[in-house]
Amino acid sequence: MRASDIARAIGLGASTTSRLLGTLEELGYVRKEPDGLSYHIGMAIVALSSLALNQNPVHRESRVAAQDLAQRTGLSVNVAVRDGAGLVYLCHFEGPLAPKAHTMVGMSQPMHGSALGKCLMLDMTEDQRIALLGPTLPSYTANTIASHQQLTSDLRESARLGRCTEIEELALGRLCVAAPIRDSSGTIVAAISVSGRLSVMRSHDVDALSEEVIEVADRVSIGLGLITAIPALKR
Repeated sequence: MRASDIARAIGLGASTTSRLLGTLEELGYVRKEPDGLSYHIGMAIVALSSLALNQNPVHRESRVAAQDLAQRTGLSVNVAVRDGAGLVYLCHFEGPLAPKAHTMVGMSQPMHGSALGKCLMLDMTEDQRIALLGPTLPSYTANTIASHQQLTSDLRESARLGRCTEIEELALGRLCVAAPIRDSSGTIVAAISVSGRLSVMRSHDVDALSEEVIEVADRVSIGLGLITAIPALKR
């Protein structure tokens, strides 16, 4: 972005923005392009992000397991945690059947529109979900769950099965299966998913994929210290 565009985006004056960018450039958090007008994210951001990821226990415990799952299935595997009313990807690995030209680590998604997000809300009551997400749920496709009553029903069935699914709820042509990851107290702290194009996913045994995702989630949970019985899920 150009400095003038950044100034407009953050609502500060051009001179103040220029001084801030100069400081960030010295620290390596942004870099100026050869044209002298545009800025990109600097490599110091990469180092800072790596430090945050490497210190995260969920990332440390799930990274190898997620990578192995992507290699075995050939599909896309993601691990995410809740961040406020949304989720953030901690791990992202691609198998040959689900290539992407970009990484999803650090990207955010809405909770109710994704299988990962649904997993992160499995232990919440409906009142807690309303307080978190607000009374209305935005739609992203014709298949998006758009009411809390419908979401509660979906999560009740997902809790019974031990996994959550998403079929073209966030983006058309995609199917995702996810399972919750718990810490030593039994609290859901993350979720892991397998996803891909609808046609590719349906060429697999989705039930078998679901079982595999649940098994990997359980292994990660054990790595995080889960040794007691999982508490009864709230409705």
